[in-house]
Amino acid sequence: MFYPGNPRALSNEVDDLLGGAEALAPRAAFPKAIIVPHAGYIYSGGVAAGAYDAVRPARGVVRRVVLLGPVHRVPVRGLAAPSSEAFATPLGQVQVDREALASLKDLPQVVTSDAAHALEHSLEVQLPFLQKTLGSFSLVPFAVGMASVEEVAQVIERLWGGPETLIVISTDLSHYHAYDEAKRIDGATLGRIQELATDLSHDEACGATALNGFLHLCRGKGLHVLQLAACNSGDTAGDKNRVVGYGAFAFYESPPDAR
Repeated sequence: MFYPGNPRALSNEVDDLLGGAEALAPRAAFPKAIIVPHAGYIYSGGVAAGAYDAVRPARGVVRRVVLLGPVHRVPVRGLAAPSSEAFATPLGQVQVDREALASLKDLPQVVTSDAAHALEHSLEVQLPFLQKTLGSFSLVPFAVGMASVEEVAQVIERLWGGPETLIVISTDLSHYHAYDEAKRIDGATLGRIQELATDLSHDEACGATALNGFLHLCRGKGLHVLQLAACNSGDTAGDKNRVVGYGAFAFYESPPDAR
C-alpha cells in the first residue's frame, strides 16, 4: 500500500528518490543512527532519502540494522519482535537476527507479537531503502507500543554494537493540521529533537515512544545530531488542509564533517 509491488518499479522509485537526495562529495563517515519518516513514498520518500543518502558509505560495513517504529493497528505493551525468520519485500528477503533477539530474552519489555507486525507499515517502508543502500544486512525489528523511556533505551543500549550496527527510528511528525499550523508545530518539534528532548508527545511525533528512548540514550552517549530534511505532505503530494509532517536526522558518534 505504501510503495510499488513490482520489483523493477520499486527499485526504480527508490533509485529516483536517492538520486534526488542532496549530492555530496564522497564521505568516509556515516551516521550511527537515523530518524526517518514512514509515509507512502509519494509523500515522504524524498525526506527519507535524505537520511538514507547519509547511510550510503556504510555499505559493506553495517551488517545489522536495529529498526524501531510505532504500532498503528495492534496495541501492544512493550517492544514487539516477530517470530518470523525474515521480512520479504519485492527486492528480496531480509533475515531477522534471531540471535540478537535471543540476547534480550531477560528483558520483560521485549515481547513477541506477529500480530503487531503483520500490517505494520512503519517498519516495512524502511526496508527497500535499506536494501538499496546497504545491500546485505540482518534486521532486529521492533514494533513499539506502550513502554517507558528507560525501557526503550535499555533495549537500544543492549544492541548498540559498533560500526556494524545501524539504529533506525521510524516516525512521522504532526498529523492532520492545516499547513501553516503544521509548519509551526513541526518546526518546534524539529528543534526539540535537535535538543535531544525526551518528552515528545504522540501529537508531535507518532513514533514518540521509540524516539524519546533513543534521544535519552543519545544524551548519555554524546551523539552529534544533524537535521537533513523536513517537509509535510502539503509540500509533496497532498492538499494543504490536513497535512502530515516529516523530518530526517542523522546522529554521529564523532562530529560530522562540515557540509
